[in-house]
Amino acid sequence: MADNDLGEFLRSRRSGLRPEEVGMASHGTRRVPGLRREEVAVLAGVNADYYTRLEQGRERNPSAQVLDALSRALRLDGDARDHLYRLAGAVPDGPALRVPDQVSATLRRLMDGYSHTPAFVLNRTLDILATNALADALYSPFHPADNLARMTFVDPAGRTFYQDWNRAAQATVAHLRHAAGYEPDSPRLRALVDTLGEGSAEFARLWAAHTVRGKTREAKRLLHPDVGPLTLDYEAFDVRETPGQQLVIYHAEPGSGSAEALRLLGSIHATRTRPSPHGADRA
Repeated sequence: MADNDLGEFLRSRRSGLRPEEVGMASHGTRRVPGLRREEVAVLAGVNADYYTRLEQGRERNPSAQVLDALSRALRLDGDARDHLYRLAGAVPDGPALRVPDQVSATLRRLMDGYSHTPAFVLNRTLDILATNALADALYSPFHPADNLARMTFVDPAGRTFYQDWNRAAQATVAHLRHAAGYEPDSPRLRALVDTLGEGSAEFARLWAAHTVRGKTREAKRLLHPDVGPLTLDYEAFDVRETPGQQLVIYHAEPGSGSAEALRLLGSIHATRTRPSPHGADRA
């Protein structure tokens, strides 16, 4: 991770805004895209030299008032605004604690109760910590099905499995950027970003864009080799007893082709994993 994450984030957001988007006239030739530092300072009502020091990493402790002003000036949405606060060390609930990778037995039993829909638990770096049987079946094209970011960018199955691959890729990187605001010095996150950056030029490009977004509720369009296309909605729930973990549940519209495909997928998976009655004899 870079030493000046706050400055890089501000610079990235500034470069993504055009003067006309914020009601400013554009004068002269612009050497770089987006707003100038002085224009952001005017919009936020802060001293231009002070804003320059923020971007350069020479000032690292802006007040909540300054962060609010910058959020408005840069048109940040809720996720990006929260990320800005975390990068500045201004999150009121204190330093982030390391999220354990253990999933409670109670949560595992709850997931197993969703026998007709995929359910799994993620941590902030998108490691898959636990799955139910239908989630195992859904992600069976991946070897291994261990981390959603690695599966999207590095595993050969990713490009086919995610029918809207570009959208899936953008959302995945934006989620990892969101995670970086919580644990910027996480060894796991650093290692994952390094691995993905080395293995995928597309990941490196998207990571440099500094787009931030938590999990959304957009439908997923997937293509499974066993049952064909699937359109699945999903809900993500924070695990209250373990902040940083999320329970994700996919579901298909009742009576739809995707619902029937999920049922078939579960049946295929159960058949493949059912122990043979002669297994002991073969052993």
